[in-house]
Amino acid sequence: MRLFRVIAAATTAMLLAGCGGGISPPVEELVGSGTVAPPSVAERTTAAAVRPADVRANELGVVPVLMYHRIVAKPTSVYDRKPEDFRAELERLAREDYVPVTTAEFVRGEIDIPAGKHPVVLTFDDGDPSAFSLGPDGEPEQGTAVRILLQVAEAHPGFRPVASLYVNAEPFGGGTKGQRALTWLHGHDFEIGNHTYGHTNLGSAADSEAQQDIARGDEAIRKALPGYRPTTLALPFGARSDTKGLVLRGPGYDYAGALLVGANPAPSPYSVDFDPEAVPRIRSQGADGAEAKYGSTVWLDELEADPDIRYTSDGDPETISYPAGTGSPAERFAARAVAY
Repeated sequence: MRLFRVIAAATTAMLLAGCGGGISPPVEELVGSGTVAPPSVAERTTAAAVRPADVRANELGVVPVLMYHRIVAKPTSVYDRKPEDFRAELERLAREDYVPVTTAEFVRGEIDIPAGKHPVVLTFDDGDPSAFSLGPDGEPEQGTAVRILLQVAEAHPGFRPVASLYVNAEPFGGGTKGQRALTWLHGHDFEIGNHTYGHTNLGSAADSEAQQDIARGDEAIRKALPGYRPTTLALPFGARSDTKGLVLRGPGYDYAGALLVGANPAPSPYSVDFDPEAVPRIRSQGADGAEAKYGSTVWLDELEADPDIRYTSDGDPETISYPAGTGSPAERFAARAVAY
């Protein structure tokens, strides 16, 4: 655990200084109504019978919040991933008992997954068409991130097809195309988050400029999706204002969490170490190449090798279970926390 903390602190500090298919089943079979069914009574009864120690529950453990940008056949930067590599990473997550949750669910502490499973947050920045585009038939385009996610979820029951997509002005190709994309995503339980209107560096902008660009991005999303309010923000370049609280609240916006670029897993939202204003993310990346030690493959290997440090669910959303002596719950969650 000590080694993990040293690596985490070092990698976060380093990256914050920089940054910047085969025949598939029809999509209607993959997504159905777009509603994620709640656990059945039988599943709840089974979960209630599981003791935290039986599944080595640790709901104060760390959570991988993965960051994606473009999904393209020919990557041109470390932020791009090939479709086949993206699919392989999702397949790995499913095999290793991860269950996707949205950023909003994560930062609010609304993690309701089966006992023994681990939450993972899939985030996509910049509203790139390679993350999501609709074809002429009104269904997700083959090869896009969302289409691949739906296919992997279909092949792995329990792997929720949800993600958080962070947008600037004119997302997913803009205009009518972008509007249709946002409407589809919202209707199928994907989270639409703010990435500021103009992809502004909030660390170097004056407070008034930073607030204005966050508010403009928020307004654009609400205009495109009447009745919907964004609840989380992805910080462009991972940079935030020195003014405490500015990225979470200001004229026209009120957020539960803000995402860094980061380089390591995030603390549990129930942990005393959790800071909703600075949630670290892990860049999706293979085990080779520049800065691979900060990427998802290496970190997933680390979590697989040392599973006790990661968040493992007890199956009961009303309690927060953790091994005695392994962490401290935040004060607002203390009443629900149970050490074993």
